[in-house]
Amino acid sequence: MIQIAAAFAMGCFGLGLLANLWLALRSSSMIDRILAVDTMTINVIALIVLYGIHTGSGLNFEAALLFAMTGFLGTVVYCKYLLRGDIIE
Repeated sequence: MIQIAAAFAMGCFGLGLLANLWLALRSSSMIDRILAVDTMTINVIALIVLYGIHTGSGLNFEAALLFAMTGFLGTVVYCKYLLRGDIIE
């Protein structure tokens, strides 16, 4: 039963990922693009975790943690660039 639920959830998060990709490509505002990329990061993390549940592997959870840390850092860098116009002071 968990396999069916994981497959259904992966499909839902995959559709969400495609919707965010569409928003990131078609949006005119930089803030909307940053939010779309941040939400895409969250969807990819969810897909990695669900794939780990589906296969029964614990290695995927470490990969999801690393992806979450780099996604957070990327969002902070984008926002700092928007606010100040420079990343490194």
